[in-house]
Amino acid sequence: MLKYPCLVLDHDDTVVQSEATVNYPFFCYILDQFRPGTKITLEEYTRGCFQLGFADMCRKWYGFTEQEIEDEYHGWQAYIVHHTPAPFPGIGNVIRRQKEEGGLICVVSHSCIQNITRDYTAHFGVLPDDIYGWDLPEEKRKPSTYPLDQIMAKYSLKPNQLLVVDDMKPAWEMASKVGTPIAFAGWGRLDCPELSQQMRQLCDFSFTSTEDLEKFLFD
Repeated sequence: MLKYPCLVLDHDDTVVQSEATVNYPFFCYILDQFRPGTKITLEEYTRGCFQLGFADMCRKWYGFTEQEIEDEYHGWQAYIVHHTPAPFPGIGNVIRRQKEEGGLICVVSHSCIQNITRDYTAHFGVLPDDIYGWDLPEEKRKPSTYPLDQIMAKYSLKPNQLLVVDDMKPAWEMASKVGTPIAFAGWGRLDCPELSQQMRQLCDFSFTSTEDLEKFLFD
């Protein structure tokens, strides 16, 4: 019997190593296009996404208009077609075992369906049961509880039958509102001690490797 019938996985820097290799480089490019000469470090980018979420970081730190946020999104969609991030070693075992043992994999992410399905197909040979990503209206993206509410209603699950696995604070905000347990995907944040410490304090569980998560779920 599965410990959690449904795993609710983040995508960027939980399943795939995309922040440093895809998302941050593209944002540096777009920032220079929209705000010439403005620079952002990887550490600042991570902190902004962690504390505010990407869209609010763009608004509050750089004064992006709603049209600029939309233009950034379309540019990013075109960019990621030719930039496929590598998965974290061992995360495929978690995904495949959950599916093989009859469990659900749902993705709640600030990535879009297009690249999530591509990455799952390319790296794991399976597709998630459901995806709630950036394609949704902003008010329905995490930290909104909309994705969890939809998952629980669709599959007749209680909050304690889901486990959210994520590396960022908006996921904790989402999970805490409905009483769903959350595990910190610490393997994607080994170089961010301050962020990691905060997430370890907030989350119900914390794992520094995908192997540790696999043992927790299945052994």
